[in-house]
Parts: sequence; structure tokens; C-alpha cells
Amino acid sequence: MAPLTAERFPDLERLFGKAGAVGGCWCMWWRMTPAEFRETSSREHHDALASIAASGRPAGLIAYRGGEPVGWVSVSPRSDLERVELSKRNFRPVDGQPTWAVSCFYVRRGARRSGVASALLRAAVQYAREHGATLVEAYPRDGEAVSDESAFRGTLTMFEREGFQEVARRHPRSPIVRLEL
Repeated sequence: MAPLTAERFPDLERLFGKAGAVGGCWCMWWRMTPAEFRETSSREHHDALASIAASGRPAGLIAYRGGEPVGWVSVSPRSDLERVELSKRNFRPVDGQPTWAVSCFYVRRGARRSGVASALLRAAVQYAREHGATLVEAYPRDGEAVSDESAFRGTLTMFEREGFQEVARRHPRSPIVRLEL
């Protein structure tokens, strides 16, 4: 596992491919308002994440297997996630405590269902702790049929296995979970 930096951004480009992971997101869906995301292109999402990587701000971690990038987890202060910060419904703050957020996973086909996402989650928690976090939250999917495409937020069972506890549920399939560090 390694933090995203300007030097490692080419590894993320290889992992996400020309499509930018899913639909040209480049892991900017959480980092922009819904309107900003709709009004910007995949190339602009790419450039925005590259800018974050170049700035040195925490954005996420890349998982490697045999020197090749196989997975990604977005982890940063919750305040960096505009979609979450401005939410008036599902993701609105539980309380006023400062928290970090694990918001997105991407695992390359062929490496899925092999523990990469769980390893990324453990590494993300450690990374947040090393950067002064005392609380980490996430917004996993819950339900019987979580497809590969909808699993980008992680699954409730994966977070529960790592000690996260549900603290709010404002949508039947979208709990908010937290882990105190």
C-alpha cells in the first residue's frame, strides 16, 4: 500500500485505465458537488485528482501486487468531500465531530474477491490514524445484491468485520458507519 502522490499518479492511471475507473469518475464523485460533477468531463476529473495528488493532500492509497497496482481506496478528511459535506439527506453529518472518511474502493478485475478491499480498508484506517484522525466514517452499501459496480463504497459486512459500527441510516441501503481510533 502506498499513498497517492504525483510520482505514483501514473500507477493510478494504469489501474483506472482510459475510462477513469467507473464512468470517468476518477474518484471525484465524492469530492465535487453533484452539479460540479455533472458539468465536468472525465478529463477534468482526472486533472482534478492529479492536482490533489500533486498538492500532497491526503486522497487515498494504492494497493500493489507484484509491483502492479491492483486496488485503490479513497481516504481523506470528510471535509474534503463536498458531496458529503453538503448533503441534506443520506450523508449529512451525524454530529460535529471531525472525522476522516473512507469513501471509495476500486479493485482491478482479476484481483476482486481476494481480500484486496479489506486490506485497503485496514491500511486506510492506519493512514488516517497516522495523520491525526480519531474517528473514521464510511458510507457502505447494504443489501442482498451488491454488484461490483455498486460496491465502490464497500459493503457493510466488510466494515463490520473491521470493527466499524453503524451510527445512522437515512436510506435503507446506505448506512453510515464509524470507527473510533
